Amino acid sequence: MKSGGRFSYTQAQLRQFAADVLAHAKRLGASACECDVSEGQGLSVTVRKGAVDTIEHNRDKGIGVSVYLGERPAARRGHASTSDFSAGALEQTVAAALAIARHTAVDDCAGPPERELLARDVPDLDLYHPWALGTEEAIGIAQRCEAAAFALSPKIRNSEGASVSAQHSQFVFANSLGFMGGFPTSRHSLYLSVIAEEAGGMQRDDWYSAERVPAQLARPEALGRYAGARALARLRARKIGTRQAPVLFEAPQAALLLGSFVAAASGGNLYRKASFLADSLGRQVFARGVSIEERPHERRALASSPFDEEGVATRARTVVRGGVLEGYFLGCYSARKLGMQSTGSAGGNHNLSLQSDGPDFRGMLKRLGRGLLVTELLGHGINLVTGDYSRGAAGYWVEGGEIAYPVEEITIAANLKDMFRGIAAVGSDVVVRGSRRSGSILVENMTIAGE
Repeated sequence: MKSGGRFSYTQAQLRQFAADVLAHAKRLGASACECDVSEGQGLSVTVRKGAVDTIEHNRDKGIGVSVYLGERPAARRGHASTSDFSAGALEQTVAAALAIARHTAVDDCAGPPERELLARDVPDLDLYHPWALGTEEAIGIAQRCEAAAFALSPKIRNSEGASVSAQHSQFVFANSLGFMGGFPTSRHSLYLSVIAEEAGGMQRDDWYSAERVPAQLARPEALGRYAGARALARLRARKIGTRQAPVLFEAPQAALLLGSFVAAASGGNLYRKASFLADSLGRQVFARGVSIEERPHERRALASSPFDEEGVATRARTVVRGGVLEGYFLGCYSARKLGMQSTGSAGGNHNLSLQSDGPDFRGMLKRLGRGLLVTELLGHGINLVTGDYSRGAAGYWVEGGEIAYPVEEITIAANLKDMFRGIAAVGSDVVVRGSRRSGSILVENMTIAGE
């Protein structure tokens, strides 16, 4: 995987910096050391109402060093970082990390990964696709996107901005166990948020596209029209009375719901007993038809990686099978706290996919019948300790399997344990949002609080 001349350093140079850090750590008395060397560069442009709002060129670099004094179960850890890649700065950074380690408490779970967990084969997952995007071209793309929304209707009166971003980065991670690996990556995106107005009422909506490969981004005009159509559809929204009803989470909101599951099943919350999913392995936590897979080795996917942030090999696995929880998301530290083994999840999950074998979006509306379609969630009313879920929402009331009218100023509430077990269907209308992909999710029953 070649990075060309886009970066200031070659992969070989980054590897040499990492090797120098490890050598300094050994010479200065560290029992073990981990080092992450990275650099990135990119361009982001935002246009608002046809005029350039912001132009940002970013270029950054950094080295993070973690050192350990002593062996588990009596290790101390210290961490320091620098953006100076000079030989003297690298040695000073290692010394600073060691000084911190000498003053920290002994932690029986601190230390690098077990050697057998480290990635040995590092396949090329085709994650780097540079975009030679100039400033004027980026401005033009953003303007075309926004103009397409305004052209839909005179009711599109304002814009919160159309943004285009092209980002490139590379890294090398190494540790004193002999692991060293790294590669360049790219991530490009297009986003638009517009405001529609009618009879004194205003509604906003947005849409975005993000890809490793610039040619796979949504066409600017198509994305602009879709964002504009979404805003127009929300005009003349109504309030509704409090009731119990089934709720259909549109695919992007369903991905957020999947994110709540990831948080509850992640090591930090689990070993602190701050999750309703603590001690739930092997238990039925979702409806029987729900399966969730993690696929870290998909080529060109946004969350693919052959190893996690600790160098532990990632692997494809089924996290939920037939509603039964089969796996958590653990890095080495949280795994040791729980008496388990790392799942290669230091830094987060990798391409988590909710099995989506239900009907398309129209079919999901038919399955909903009479209830609420949620297209926007507001606030952060989620208690991971108890599972209590309460969030502001907006969307559409559905009658007879058809959208009847838009609704706003409502709150939806339930408990995540009941919501997960109450999933009646997952649609085939799949979207990817960061590290998660999901179709729309139909939950059998929730409290909808309105007027």
